[in-house]
Amino acid sequence: MIHTYAINDEGTIFETARGEAGLHPTVEDLGVEAAARFATGERISTYEDDDVTSPLPAWVRVTDPTPDETFKIAERYQISLSDIRTATDDEEGSRVHLAETYLLILIDVPYVEMRQDRKGYQTLPLALFITNECVVSVSLTETPSFDSFIAHAPHDLDVRGPLRFAFQLILETCSVYQSYLRDINKRRISIEEHAVKQTHDADLIELHELESSLVYLATSLEANEGVFERIAHSTQIVTESAEQGLFEDVLIESRQAIEMASIYREIIESASNMLSAMINNRLNNIMKYLTAITIVLSIPAITSGLYGMNVDGQWMPLSTTPYGFWWICLMTVLICIGAYTWLKHKKML
Repeated sequence: MIHTYAINDEGTIFETARGEAGLHPTVEDLGVEAAARFATGERISTYEDDDVTSPLPAWVRVTDPTPDETFKIAERYQISLSDIRTATDDEEGSRVHLAETYLLILIDVPYVEMRQDRKGYQTLPLALFITNECVVSVSLTETPSFDSFIAHAPHDLDVRGPLRFAFQLILETCSVYQSYLRDINKRRISIEEHAVKQTHDADLIELHELESSLVYLATSLEANEGVFERIAHSTQIVTESAEQGLFEDVLIESRQAIEMASIYREIIESASNMLSAMINNRLNNIMKYLTAITIVLSIPAITSGLYGMNVDGQWMPLSTTPYGFWWICLMTVLICIGAYTWLKHKKML
């Protein structure tokens, strides 16, 4: 699916068209009236006017493109078909490539997925093609960072060029990474608070899911950092001071997300070890308690077993004494009480 967006002078993002009609219609398609409506901030189905679009970047958002859409995008913006297809390969690694007519920045972006009825986090490739006239983004599924960017576009949105606009999309992606990492940490805290009272297998499973999500996010962040480092050291990509300043913000946010992922990952590993230790400790306490109860209950069994042996009664203590049975019962009870008191003193009960 193809979505085309434009930005007015106030930095508000508008969806101007859907489908193939959004591949930059001509001035004749727009007309003077539509141009005036767009200038005042109204939604229109198509857009194009020198006074409106020349200083403003356009954004073509492509999600899970069909072969026909892929071919038309490649033809319209002079982009290699193989480069477009890389974004639809969920195993494609992050990279940057400077072609003759465009710049390709391929990074991993996070999204939410359900695993075993639990919310988890995964990443998928996102290709940003920066041309002289617009930014073309291609991904296999909807990207949450883009939805957030459209709904809450920053007031200081820099609309002075496609490259700066692409950097701001990447910056929003870094913010989404951080948001997901904070959510993982909140869920970890909730599990720990619940585990203090009572630990269940579900807590360990959910903690494992959080740890798996952290592995995906941390690995993708490190791969993205490699791409950002290449861009930072390139003299052909970032050529203006304003672009350099904006890209430094991207580097700062990316490194902060990497640091958060590293810290949260170590904390979750520690929490997982703690929960395992707590479960083992509680199991040991239960076994110790059951062992102590077995010792106390074995005393009457031993006494009755001795007196139940088939031997001459004259050799059995208290066998010929009046009320001997009750004396034996009383002694057995006293021995049990003594054993219980001793076990209690040793903190086995």
